[in-house]
Amino acid sequence: MTAETMNHKSIKLSDILKFSDEELREVKIRLCSPPTVNKANDPIEAFKENPDNVAIGWVLWRFTKYEMYHPGNITIGLCRLADDPDRWLLTTVKTITKDLGVLNGVGYEGEEWSKYVQYYGRVIVHYHRKNQYLILNGVRNGINRLDGITVEQILPDIFEDDHFPGYDHISLTYSKLKRIVDCHLDDWFNALANQKGVYVITDLNTGKLYVGSATSEKGMLLKRWTDYVDTLHGGDVGLKKLIKEKGKDYIPQYFQYTLLENFNQREPDENIYKRENWWKDVLASRDFGYNGN
Repeated sequence: MTAETMNHKSIKLSDILKFSDEELREVKIRLCSPPTVNKANDPIEAFKENPDNVAIGWVLWRFTKYEMYHPGNITIGLCRLADDPDRWLLTTVKTITKDLGVLNGVGYEGEEWSKYVQYYGRVIVHYHRKNQYLILNGVRNGINRLDGITVEQILPDIFEDDHFPGYDHISLTYSKLKRIVDCHLDDWFNALANQKGVYVITDLNTGKLYVGSATSEKGMLLKRWTDYVDTLHGGDVGLKKLIKEKGKDYIPQYFQYTLLENFNQREPDENIYKRENWWKDVLASRDFGYNGN
């Protein structure tokens, strides 16, 4: 085999995991992708918040009355990426240790394969899904299914695709905003730290709006939006009242933060407040939303 041929030879997932024939007979491949009835429940977003959300909350979740695993099975968690239905992220490899007897919840316990931890969240594979099955046997008709899953890329670090999109394209769920703040994503921090702006918060459950502003007085956009992550209400009276009525879980579940206009730090704060009032009038957020003034 020539060097050129070797360089173009595809790497299979089986080349990385190297299961024995005996182990392979126990393998189950768990394909995690957004359900058709609730596409907002995206496993890749859950993974970015906390890898255990997928390694446990998806891979070990029992969603059918039929047996998904039995103790001794080896489950491989693959999480579909949003940009291509044939691209998947390796998230975990576990041996099932216990059936918890739970339906519509975490139904199994599993022990992580520590020797593969370095690959979790870093290996992107290509696999064309031919049906809607969520769990596949590692061997089918005597064929090793892992040979049909090719490694597309091994990332230098844990998967991350929340790059700053530009000021004209900022619209974030609470969970995405929290991730930016908690993970201190540098491109977002650099972009927001010295910018003023007018923004709208949308209650996706009711459609009600709250228009706010970020000025030097309020610490610019980064500080203002970090306050929402830390307190949920950011000190806003209308949002405090909402939390009192609906509880603290309401805002993380339904709120979305969108930048309407951005200004550099030299823009006088009084101009920002004028634009804030203009947007309140246009969007009628005082009459039909959460703005009290």
